[in-house]
Formats: sequence, C-alpha cells, structure tokens
Amino acid sequence: MPGLTTAQVTELSGTNVVIHPLVLLSVVDHAARVPLSKNKRVLGVLLGQDNGTTINVANSFAIPFEEDERDPRTFFLDLDYVEEMWRMFRKVNAKERPIGFYHTGPRLRSSDLEISQLFKRFCPRPVMVIVDVRATGGRGDTGIPTDAYFAVEEIKDDGTATQRTFTHVPTSIEAEEAEEIGVEHLLRDIASSSSAPSSSLLTTQSLSTKVTSQLQALRGLHSRLVEIKDYLLDVRKNKLPVNHQVIYQLQEIVGLLPQLGGDVDLGKAFRVGVNDQTLVVYLSAMIRTVLALHDLIENRIENAQQELEDAKSPAEKENELAAEAAGLKVEDIAKARKEKEKEEKEKEKEKDKEPGGKKK
Repeated sequence: MPGLTTAQVTELSGTNVVIHPLVLLSVVDHAARVPLSKNKRVLGVLLGQDNGTTINVANSFAIPFEEDERDPRTFFLDLDYVEEMWRMFRKVNAKERPIGFYHTGPRLRSSDLEISQLFKRFCPRPVMVIVDVRATGGRGDTGIPTDAYFAVEEIKDDGTATQRTFTHVPTSIEAEEAEEIGVEHLLRDIASSSSAPSSSLLTTQSLSTKVTSQLQALRGLHSRLVEIKDYLLDVRKNKLPVNHQVIYQLQEIVGLLPQLGGDVDLGKAFRVGVNDQTLVVYLSAMIRTVLALHDLIENRIENAQQELEDAKSPAEKENELAAEAAGLKVEDIAKARKEKEKEEKEKEKEKDKEPGGKKK
C-alpha cells in the first residue's frame, strides 16, 4: 500500500481525530497493569470509523508488545493476536474496525514508522495516537493528553529521495450522553475516595468547574506560546531549519488577533463584550444558587410536615380522613371546636354569676 504524499498533507490537516473517554480509560488501565520503566511504553489497537474528514476512535484493546531499550528499531509485535482479537470484536460490533494504534510514548520513537507500515495490513491509512498517561508533568497538565499523527512521504525541494515522516493532525475528546454520565459518576467516586469535600459538586454545570477548566485552558495557551517563542528563537539562532508551513500557520494566528493597541474604540468594545459575557455567567450562577436554596427550603418544609403527620395519633388521623370525606378542612374543624369550647366556658361563668348559682 503506497504511503501518502505531501499533496495530501493539506487534506490531512482538515482531518479531526475524535477520541472517546472509554479509549483513554482503557489506555490508562493498560499502562497501570503493565509495570513500566522509564523508557518503556505500552501499545494497542484503536477501533472505530474512518469517515474521511473525521476519525471516530470509539474503542481499543491492548496487544503484546516488546522493544529493546538500547535499540528501538528492534521490537516484537504479535499481528496474529491482533487478527484474532479483531475477529472477536467484530462479533460484538461490526461497525468498529481497526483504524490505527496507540502507545504511551510520551514522544515519537524511531520504530513508529515501521509499526505504522505494519498496520496497513488492517487499514489503508492507520492513525497513530500518543496518549500521555503521566499523572504530573505531561500533556494533561496543560491541555488534551493526546497527539495524533499520520505517516506521509515527504518530498524535498532539492529533488533528493523522499523520506517517510509523520504529520500532526488535530484531536478532540468527545463523548456520548451515556459516556458523559459514566465519567461524571467516576469523577464523583474519585472525589469521595480522595477525601474531597462533598460540597465541591463535580458537575459540568458548576461555576467552579467552569473556572477550573478556563484556568487549565489558559495554562495550555501559555505553554503553547512558550513553545512558539522557543521555536522562533531556535530558528533565529540557526539551531532549527525554517519550516514554511509552521511559519505560515503562525502568520495566520497573528493575523486573526484583534488590534487592541491602536484602535481605542475596538479595545473598549472588546472589554465591554467580555464584561457583558462575564455578567451573564455571574447572574446565571446567582440564579442557580437561589433556586438551589429554594429547593432546599421546600424540601425541609416537606420533611417537617411529614414528621408532624407521623407524630399524629390514629384518632387524629381518622378525624382528618372523616373531615376530608365530608369536604371540610381540618383547620375549620379545629377552629369550630375551639369556639364551641369557648362558648361552653362562657356559659359556665354566667351560671356562676346568677343568684344561687355559686358553686359549693
């Protein structure tokens, strides 16, 4: 199967790799079950659908993989095991087909091109996804912990022989409704097991979660800007060759930025728009809090009324049922009973005041 050429790199740049949370959980579980040294990694097969512009990675499974730490080009990959596992997976869900492979990297290896070539036995253009499973210090601290690549044939400008290399494609993490519910319950279980306060409310709708995600996004943006700065400094010092595609994309990014320094009105309008959006978020949080307090008070009132109902005697309950059957209110009956008792007391007082009516 011939590799892709640079004429198709532009088409690949518009391809989006969608990864489901189930795949990330499976990769983390695979890495946790295998004792890894500093330079070792685990490898598995990705299952899903390749629709041309979107690659949906919905499932995965681990495969036996070994490589020499001193010579990365020496490795063992059991393709017969892959075929047998795919045959069993196909009985469960025929829509999921092998679309590539994953490994825990956390960086590219020299043997990845050969592994990608081997996986063309199962699909025409295998995608390689690097999943960073490190708890701290990895890609997950500043953004999405995944990177996707396609193997392409790079044609050089000087007319020399072509060379196989990887081209990066964007990735995103999306989930179906059932997966969102499962991940939310998993986060709650993790919070309760790690002695986190129950008031943290790990839900996607809470204000604290939104603020935390925005802070993480800003940290990721800062790390990307630092990478861009380091790359441009290395190019300026002739430590790295000039990549015209990267420079073109950076120029596009700079061109999309608003000119806030020279145009005072535009800067003011931008700040007003941001303030308006922030005010809407603040008011939404306030309204949500008020509604939650209202529901809490209503719930406590209902519980108090239920306790009063449970404390009533059977005779009182029978009287109430009889009043309801007669179409009367219990409060009216109690009021009438009090008025009758009051009248009887007044009659007794009048009898006592009459001559000869004094009590002995």
